[in-house]
Amino acid sequence: MNQVIAINGSPRMERGHTHTLLDAFLQGMIEAGAETQTVYPSRLDLKPCACGRLYCWNDKPGECCVKDDMQGLYPKLKAADILVLATPVYIPLPGDMQHFINRLCPLLDPALEMRAGRTRARLREDVRISKFVLVATSGWYEIGNMDTVVRIVRELAEDASVEFAGALLRPHTSELKSGGMITPGGQSVLDAAHTAGCDLIRGGTMKPETLAAVSRPLISLEDFMH
Repeated sequence: MNQVIAINGSPRMERGHTHTLLDAFLQGMIEAGAETQTVYPSRLDLKPCACGRLYCWNDKPGECCVKDDMQGLYPKLKAADILVLATPVYIPLPGDMQHFINRLCPLLDPALEMRAGRTRARLREDVRISKFVLVATSGWYEIGNMDTVVRIVRELAEDASVEFAGALLRPHTSELKSGGMITPGGQSVLDAAHTAGCDLIRGGTMKPETLAAVSRPLISLEDFMH
């Protein structure tokens, strides 16, 4: 059975649009037989990475010198098959989400290698993660506003030598709801996210047309700007 850990970096946690999209995605995974767990960095005592000399690589490989709630999270990350990083787009990431990503360093084996002109590492042998997935939301109209966040997660996956399985990207999230209720267009987006979750667990991939349905415009640019 696939073990999925989702990190929801939205400071609004369960009240945000990121949660709405992520929940539909995870429900699809559950329907397909996965076990999921969601963690909110904003709910943790999560300090910045404080060791520029790479204590977790050079002094005690695999061990973080910062003693906070991340210590309890490392075993859960190691046991997961799929890591889902879910975040709204800030400039570019919420602070707690950036701290979390930086604190993943102890999961990497310090034995570096060069591939296609880039220095890369690998996850340590006791880390099961084989896929990274991004779930991102943005209040701006265009999907291109999420390019930087996609690049960050794709690079993170490549640095760890695991598969970047794809990104669920939802621009102009204000159109998901009206008066606190899911709009018909919003429901079609959530249905697509649910399907993407099912497909990832059952077949190992998410179809491009399903991801496109998650991102599709729900309003014209002219109406959005007015």
